Amino acid sequence: MPESSTTKAASTSSLVTAPFLILLSPPRSFSSVVSTMIGQHPELYGFPELHLFIGDTVQEMLDREYRAGNHFGPSGLLRTIAQLEFGHQTRATIAHAIAWLNERKLWSTRDLMEHLRMRVAPRIGIEKSPITALRPLDLERTWVFYPKAYFLHLTRHPVSTSRSMDLFLQQRSRSDKQRPFNNLLSWYRFHHNILSFTRSLPPGQSMMVKGEDILSDPDRYLAQIAEWLGVRTDDAAIAAMKHPEYSPYAYYGPTPANGGNDSNFMRNPVFRPGRVKEPSLKDFLAREAIEWISPQERESLATAGYALAESSALTQDVTALAHRLGYH
Repeated sequence: MPESSTTKAASTSSLVTAPFLILLSPPRSFSSVVSTMIGQHPELYGFPELHLFIGDTVQEMLDREYRAGNHFGPSGLLRTIAQLEFGHQTRATIAHAIAWLNERKLWSTRDLMEHLRMRVAPRIGIEKSPITALRPLDLERTWVFYPKAYFLHLTRHPVSTSRSMDLFLQQRSRSDKQRPFNNLLSWYRFHHNILSFTRSLPPGQSMMVKGEDILSDPDRYLAQIAEWLGVRTDDAAIAAMKHPEYSPYAYYGPTPANGGNDSNFMRNPVFRPGRVKEPSLKDFLAREAIEWISPQERESLATAGYALAESSALTQDVTALAHRLGYH
């Protein structure tokens, strides 16, 4: 018999005691391939983008998704519900997942997250939704819900991120005038939020890693992440992590929930080993005309807690943060 909308997903006595990994990154930062690779570890389970930390309740989360054009809810969440509750992902089970989710609008998003974690226990769940790092409030919510979670800060070179965002927008026929923010400013704001958040965590609770390093030397860096999480680091476990294509979320899902991961990744999710080159930030900034931040934007950033120098250009602030993250 289906549960009523007032039924709680997880009582205080039945909360999942296994660790939890939350991956934080801006969009276009290798988060789909990296989180899916990590999630193929025998002791881990990689969820697609769930978007559960953008609201206190399921209803609040769905309202934000609706305003963003996702009328049925996050694709990754619907695919996860279809997979875990109904055994597989088809158009029919996605329809069941939509109904299942709507019956639970009164749940807190933490209740729903706990329910999904219990469905994959004893494996450690991995949540990766770049939208979580868009607002400091949503990052704070992750800590309120999961004060003992592991937080993996995933980075990518600002130039590569900007170019990837341009390609993403072009694929959706969006012009520059339609962009809600400058790509580099977006990169800066996301990482600023994440660093401000992780700075307050106890030592050992967060780890920062370059996506380029993981993809260039997976044996080394995947083993480091596994050791940090306290799970197996043997050759078989690391080898399993190099097969993201085995994830049930590695390919496009059924309509109307075909997303949940990066579209380029889902077109061909097989890991292709090789050195990932990092472009020159200095050369890029010398060629590109990067707009100065307007007084209005600077005031808005200051109100939101972004400490940009009074007379500096965006290029100076991006350069300083890039150097802090190990990019040049």
